[in-house]
Amino acid sequence: EVQLVESGGGSVQAGGSLRLSCAASGSIFVDYVIGWFRQVPGREREGVACIRMSDGRTDYADSVKGRFSISRGNAKNTVDLQMNSLEPEDTAVYYCAITFGTNVVVELREHDFDTWGQGTQVSVSS
Repeated sequence: EVQLVESGGGSVQAGGSLRLSCAASGSIFVDYVIGWFRQVPGREREGVACIRMSDGRTDYADSVKGRFSISRGNAKNTVDLQMNSLEPEDTAVYYCAITFGTNVVVELREHDFDTWGQGTQVSVSS
């Protein structure tokens, strides 16, 4: 069974940066995509960015393009999300999630993702 653990959340002022990490534990024998999603209380969860581990192909939400960067981490089965030029509107609980498959698609489709982390809070003040 694969488990995900997020780290790196916190509080920052607008214009600042934070780096989130997602570590997947367990046996993984096929290709997979790790995605980052975020949710504000009372609103639907939205996709932020995702990456396919085999080739590093990425997808981003329009709202974060040019500000956020997702990458494969230095440690095995880890993914980092570098968030720059943060805005108060980025405040949310951020979740990482994973989807598996030989021809896994690199898209931020929430229903494709099988396993989710517990979430980490990101707060951006104006």
